[in-house]
Amino acid sequence: MTSFLSKCHSCRVESGCFMVYDRSSYMGNQYFVRRGDYSDYQSMGMSDCIRSCRMIPMHRGQYRMKIYERENFGGQFHEMMEDCDNIQDRYRMSDCQSCNVMDGHWLMYEQPHYKGRMMYMRPGEYRSFKDMGMSGQRFMSMKRIMDSCY
Repeated sequence: MTSFLSKCHSCRVESGCFMVYDRSSYMGNQYFVRRGDYSDYQSMGMSDCIRSCRMIPMHRGQYRMKIYERENFGGQFHEMMEDCDNIQDRYRMSDCQSCNVMDGHWLMYEQPHYKGRMMYMRPGEYRSFKDMGMSGQRFMSMKRIMDSCY
């Protein structure tokens, strides 16, 4: 966004869903935004101004994701088709370090009950969250990004 604005401290979403990032090239802290006004980047949990954003395409159909306890799809795994507010309670998994998103778009949260830092996951294989710059972070809850945000 720096080619358009020197700094971006607020945004308005008129339709759709987006992820906004506090670093360029879709890096750094992320925040999920849907229709509405976001008048202050700090209230969104951003440490700096908004530097990049990505539209989340609308998905119709089923949602499927396999989560794995260890990197490279190792250890215990479970296939999910619905939101999960706590993987430890539901699956007896203490950690999630890799995943394969087969269908749909998901938000993964570092704490149970959809709290803490989040990461947007679109369809694809994610062999190591640590290699994605998420070292020390684990994901404990997952939520589907549903069409209702449009």
